[in-house]
Amino acid sequence: MEEEVTAMTESIEVLVVGAGQSGIAMSEHLRRANIPHLVLERERVAERWRSRRWDSLVANGPAWHDRLPGRHFDANPDEFVPKEAVADYLVDYASHIEMPVRAGVEVMKVTRRTAAPGFFVETSEGPLHARFLVAATGAYQRPIVPDIIPASAPVRQLHSADYRNPSQLSDGGVLVVGGGASGAQIATELHEAGRDVTLSIGAHERPPRRYRQRDYVWWLGALGLWDLVAPPSGAAHVPFAVTGARGGYTVDFRTLAASGMTITGRTMEYVDGVVRFGNDVAENIIAAEKKYLALLEQADAYVERNGIDLPPEPEAHNFLPMPRSITDPLQEIDLVRAGITSVIWATGYREDFSWLPAGAVDDAGRARQLRGAATNEPGIYFLGLPWLTRRASSFIYGVSEDAGHVTDLIKTQRYYDTYQGCAERIFWEEDVVGAPSRKSSSTSMRDVSEVDA
Repeated sequence: MEEEVTAMTESIEVLVVGAGQSGIAMSEHLRRANIPHLVLERERVAERWRSRRWDSLVANGPAWHDRLPGRHFDANPDEFVPKEAVADYLVDYASHIEMPVRAGVEVMKVTRRTAAPGFFVETSEGPLHARFLVAATGAYQRPIVPDIIPASAPVRQLHSADYRNPSQLSDGGVLVVGGGASGAQIATELHEAGRDVTLSIGAHERPPRRYRQRDYVWWLGALGLWDLVAPPSGAAHVPFAVTGARGGYTVDFRTLAASGMTITGRTMEYVDGVVRFGNDVAENIIAAEKKYLALLEQADAYVERNGIDLPPEPEAHNFLPMPRSITDPLQEIDLVRAGITSVIWATGYREDFSWLPAGAVDDAGRARQLRGAATNEPGIYFLGLPWLTRRASSFIYGVSEDAGHVTDLIKTQRYYDTYQGCAERIFWEEDVVGAPSRKSSSTSMRDVSEVDA
């Protein structure tokens, strides 16, 4: 197919796939580097913030922090911005930087070219050639629904990506599976709407929303934790039980249980209408609380060490008594007898890079990459993945720095692409990604090393 359309195929220097916060940040850095590029988006700019999230969702960090560089939200800096306002902000940002975007265009398949550098890209609007490609679609592409409760079970099952509000569900109780921010917020919303809610949780982190007059995201920055380059052992996919809903608060499962919500351990299996749970709920809550207290100790030490005038908050170290429903948890529940008519799976997402060359992904479909560069497919880059270069990589706050890093990788490769084969001179033209002209008949290998550094 490629040979048949080569003469009429549009050529793009850098093709960015995805126009959410990652694609927008990438476009901004490419624009600053004067690198020609095009952004393709199969829906609308920032569409997932609008149509793939529940109605009451807000950003999980305050407006002063969860934003792209150089442009603030039109909101109180300490506000947790509603999802529609986040989408509007991203659309406005894309317009402000004059992002070259084509919406409503889906990338269906990418293959490496055989007689030229770069890639052949099949899209819903025809083929393209791209020298470089940035997959900026992030990790949250395909909802994960564990194969536990069969479709024939007498309940309606949906993923949190398809949940909108309590009125969407039929009358009756609700089982919410997942103890991260999504599951806890949805369960709380349903509980406050008068629903009988059972919340099934596993291992989780329980950070303080605020401590000593500072938000959790501030403490992560002050303590250098946003810049961790690798997660602690076993913590790569542990959900965070903290939310920006109702002005922001720490999710406390002891409090939720005391309010009448049923908290259980992990959802393990379904047999003849009965869902069975693990006996690990108290263990997971206590483990999360230990990490919570350890962070408070780090914060206290930071305040003392730096002489900062932030008032102590001893009450933050105290917990409610552990409710009996947690110390002696429910082990199983008959869905029909309990009146449960809906199950919401707040169990996360998986990557979907099925459209990329096989060498760019592993057997599980995950990106094969190191710090954003595809390890087996030179010229392909990734952006927006958790822990791409550091802890902040998948957050609005952190993606711009990673976009700058990926841009630098592309700039370096472009230097090699434009080399003309002169044996005695290292030569950059001024129009190569904005680099200053460097012309010398006596450039040594030492000069090359210094430039590369």
